[in-house]
Amino acid sequence: MRPMNVFAASFHGLSISERIQLVEDLWDSIASEAPGALGLTPAQGAEIQRRLAAHDTDPSTAVDWDAVRSELQRRDQ
Repeated sequence: MRPMNVFAASFHGLSISERIQLVEDLWDSIASEAPGALGLTPAQGAEIQRRLAAHDTDPSTAVDWDAVRSELQRRDQ
């Protein structure tokens, strides 16, 4: 197994959007290998419930994921 600093050094050559995609891919691989190990804390669960309630109250405040991704990619250029 290679030391983490060897991997970390290669991350800097990636764009921000590529690094975000890498994090998403890593997270998905962890979640698929240990689906029950990624439970929420009570505070995280409460925050999700608060955000869902806020969204139910005013759905117009939501931002479409495609718009968020486009904005991130635009900032990365």
